[in-house]
Amino acid sequence: MRIGIDARFFGGEQSKGLGRYTQKLIEYLAETTSDDTYVIFLQPESIPHWTITDPRFEIVKAPYRWYTLAEQIFMPLTIARAHVDLMHFPHFNVPLLYRRPYIVTIHDLIILHFATERATTLGPLLYWFKHQAGQMVMRHAVHHAQHILTVSEFSKRDIINYYGIDDSLVSVTYEAAEVQDSLVFNEKEQERVLRTYGITGRYVLYIGNAYPHKNLEMLIEAASQYKKTRGSEQLRFVFVGKEDYFYSRLKHLAWAKNVDDIVTFTGFVPDNELPVLYHNALVYAFPSAYEGFGLPPLEAMALGTPVVSSNASCLPEILGDAALYFDPHDVSGILQAIHRVMNSSEQRELLIARGLRRVRQFSWKRMAEQTVSMYAKYRSKSTS
Repeated sequence: MRIGIDARFFGGEQSKGLGRYTQKLIEYLAETTSDDTYVIFLQPESIPHWTITDPRFEIVKAPYRWYTLAEQIFMPLTIARAHVDLMHFPHFNVPLLYRRPYIVTIHDLIILHFATERATTLGPLLYWFKHQAGQMVMRHAVHHAQHILTVSEFSKRDIINYYGIDDSLVSVTYEAAEVQDSLVFNEKEQERVLRTYGITGRYVLYIGNAYPHKNLEMLIEAASQYKKTRGSEQLRFVFVGKEDYFYSRLKHLAWAKNVDDIVTFTGFVPDNELPVLYHNALVYAFPSAYEGFGLPPLEAMALGTPVVSSNASCLPEILGDAALYFDPHDVSGILQAIHRVMNSSEQRELLIARGLRRVRQFSWKRMAEQTVSMYAKYRSKSTS
């Protein structure tokens, strides 16, 4: 069977979130024994990042940006020319004109639950049209799919309840964080990285984007309350993420709250330097109000960093007993969790040990094998 995979998120800077899922799916599909042919649709600029030499994989250029009219019109034609039997879309943006059999991965319903003008840089009218189009595409993706994959039981129930579909149409294939069996940190290299980003002393770390559902304003408010109550006790709050409209807005809030002296915005940090920031952090804080899976705190655990997290959405399901939880809207709860890690080496070591165990319960390889099983299930249906 010829299985197509829309891998336009693969490679380059977009290899976070959706891109990470797509990339790991493909990498571990290459390790399976399936004799299917995989037709991989890539953006032209992503092709230099392609390193798989397995003859089962064919590359097809798909120079269409996601969420565009070109994607809607030309992507179905490109797929048709590749003679795909089953298509896998790792995101909900299935073209409305696509009517061939497909499986779709829907990670979450963030665009439905956080559909506010505050979550976009567009003007009100343009945003309204974009939101309506997004709802239409999502609805099409759900109701015309052979099967839906998602990344947590929380997201499965959310999809089923919102769209009123049968439980049997949705399966969970958990994401994962890469487990580091041994990490060696060169002291001089650590000093260089920390100096590069202006990080000194003990710090609370956040790595990720600054979209509204991430609830980072509460972490800024926590910094403000900390500064008022702790005074001379030194603790910094470090935010790592590529500069964009949302991070600019967060910077302005830090200035307005008079905490820009204890808050550091590093901008983009390459993957090879992130382990140093994790390793030296007092704690990784994740105040998100909604997640489909919550990969960043799991990645922090994989690197031996204790995690304090919101108790919202899927996070208790994914992080288990390996995190300290707080209400995402309770600033004092955020600070209490941070202080428990800061003031107790026993608590810190317990979280690190539990985190390393928790990470090993998830596997990209297992995710790929479960996905292959779903492809095989479709094959058996089509030949029966």
